[in-house]
Amino acid sequence: QVRLVESGGGLVQPGGSLRLSCTASGINFRLYTMNWYRQAAGKERELVANITSGGPRNYADFVQGRFTISRDNVRNTVSLQMNDLKPGDTAAYCCNVRARSSTFWGRGTQVTVSS
Repeated sequence: QVRLVESGGGLVQPGGSLRLSCTASGINFRLYTMNWYRQAAGKERELVANITSGGPRNYADFVQGRFTISRDNVRNTVSLQMNDLKPGDTAAYCCNVRARSSTFWGRGTQVTVSS
């Protein structure tokens, strides 16, 4: 059974930082591209960043150098370090993996950026 569990969300002031983590089980983690998505209230879900099995990273344009995705293939964890957070970053953040011809999602963690 594939399971993804996110943590690290919360309330932060504009300009602040948060580090999200997603721990995977039930897959050979190191083989797969791991993705972070977000969905704000009333908006469509959008890709934030991903990291391939070999390590190359991709970021959405709106990240603009503020976020860093990383992975730990020993702990089966993908992390998203978010700096200089803006109110527009407020959303539910979920990790995602496509494996075994299926797509798996975590339940998400809420990030709220507000003063």
